[in-house]
Amino acid sequence: MKIAVTSQGPGMDALVDPRFGRARYFIVVDTETGESATVDNAVNLNAAQGAGIQAGRNIVDLGVSALITGHVGPKAFSTLQAGGVAIHTGASGTVADAVEQYKAGKLQAARSADVQGHWV
Repeated sequence: MKIAVTSQGPGMDALVDPRFGRARYFIVVDTETGESATVDNAVNLNAAQGAGIQAGRNIVDLGVSALITGHVGPKAFSTLQAGGVAIHTGASGTVADAVEQYKAGKLQAARSADVQGHWV
């Protein structure tokens, strides 16, 4: 299964970015093989508006089944949900830590957005 984690830097040792739409990177991890790839989100980092929606579309296009992040706003939540991506909020620590928490069942799926739009 492929999952994506919001990240402040490239690689599994980087800290989880608490923001979704304006996260610096997404780390895509294959939970079966352990392989990972870094996806740059710079185009949305400084977007005036629509960062969450566009980032959500990008995540859906990556073909991931789940997203791990700190927080997600209402428009991004709707975009991800429409694309069939399970959303897990409240993650912290490194990307590797968040993946292990997910695999151990310690991150619950979000039922709604947990911040208002335009959260920075």
